[in-house]
Amino acid sequence: MKKIFLTVLLAAIMAFTACDSGVNELKIESDVYHQTMDKLSEIIVHDIFSPPVASRIYAYPSIAMYEILAKDDAGYNSLAGQLNELTPIPDPKEDVSYDLAALQAFIKIGRTLIFSESDMDAYRDELYEKLSDGVNSKYFEASLAYGDEVAAHILKWADGDMYKQTRTYPKFTVTNDPTRWQPTPPGYFEAIEPHWTQIRPFAIDSASQFTPERPTAFDMDKNSQFFKETMEVYETGVNLSQEQKEIASFWDCNPYVMNVTGHVMAATKKITPGGHWIGIIKIACKKAETNPMQTAEAYALTSVALADGFISCWDEKFRSNLIRPETVINKYIDEEWLPLLQTPPFPEYTSGHSVISNAAATALTSIFGDNFSFTDDTEEKYGLTVREFDSFIDASEEAAISRLYGGIHYMPAITNGVTQGRKLGAYVVDKLELRNQALSQKEE
Repeated sequence: MKKIFLTVLLAAIMAFTACDSGVNELKIESDVYHQTMDKLSEIIVHDIFSPPVASRIYAYPSIAMYEILAKDDAGYNSLAGQLNELTPIPDPKEDVSYDLAALQAFIKIGRTLIFSESDMDAYRDELYEKLSDGVNSKYFEASLAYGDEVAAHILKWADGDMYKQTRTYPKFTVTNDPTRWQPTPPGYFEAIEPHWTQIRPFAIDSASQFTPERPTAFDMDKNSQFFKETMEVYETGVNLSQEQKEIASFWDCNPYVMNVTGHVMAATKKITPGGHWIGIIKIACKKAETNPMQTAEAYALTSVALADGFISCWDEKFRSNLIRPETVINKYIDEEWLPLLQTPPFPEYTSGHSVISNAAATALTSIFGDNFSFTDDTEEKYGLTVREFDSFIDASEEAAISRLYGGIHYMPAITNGVTQGRKLGAYVVDKLELRNQALSQKEE
């Protein structure tokens, strides 16, 4: 009897210690963070989030990931006190893997902001089964708990950005004013996010901080500047080269594209403009072989520039409320004319691609340098070819002019949008001190 008791006791002790076996260390490679960002992009495409909303979904998880990793790296500063209304994240209460906590916070926030939560859950469960192999279970769970705690902190901050309130605001009112935006074919969708100017910015002071110069006044007199700009869109559209068509399609990034066959309409899901630049971050990081901290830095800084770029651009779009080229050309010049790309459902000025691409390019240039060449294969999974760029600015300029080729913007929206985006991007870069300069100088 005594022998049986000792055997049972020994088995219990072994089972208990087995639960606590494994190492108290877990380092995660940058590829896992890229893979997780890819999953978030995949779900954003599936759930058909608008470009402004998608930029918000990218920003909050990226900031959480950065904040946790920066807490364990003296070479980087917290963004608390630098981003509007962000307070310091809590400290861990016990020994944790900051890498895992950062991943958990990213996933937890991401799944909260999307619709298809089960898709993110399935991805997380499969990933964690692999990551937990050989790691002490208590250490693993403590790391997840810390990630959850930081996620709750960031989500509470996100709750104050007016997003939820704007879901209840009235729809945009379309008037008969011939100078103002009208819904466009084939979907004739309502204006997307007319109240985005109410969203709290991340780094800029206000939505109107980088208001561009006024758009050209509507005037269909054949000697007017507006008529000339309209004819430029029309004539470019009917004389497109093959390369111009490829450029326009490559940068389309319209999650609202509708395919019409007779009376049947079907949507083609595409990555958003911000999602395209999130993909470029991954390309740059992999080429530069960034470590997890540097990877988080690139995602955090660029996602903030993208999100604030959308806030600034949408502020102007619904201020100027300018009519799209397609509507003007069909009414006054050629009723049969169609742009190469489907016109997105919001006012024309300024060009969102021009603003956010140049804001993102400015942020990425500050990290990787002026002449960072890369191969952009972001759109390959959507059936498009790859393109080569000499720099981020090179890519942003092509993204901007692609909107003329696509037939959806007049040139002032493009040129002034480029200026708007670069000014905003430079402000974000100058304001946010992600790297600890004092420590860097000391090490030098």
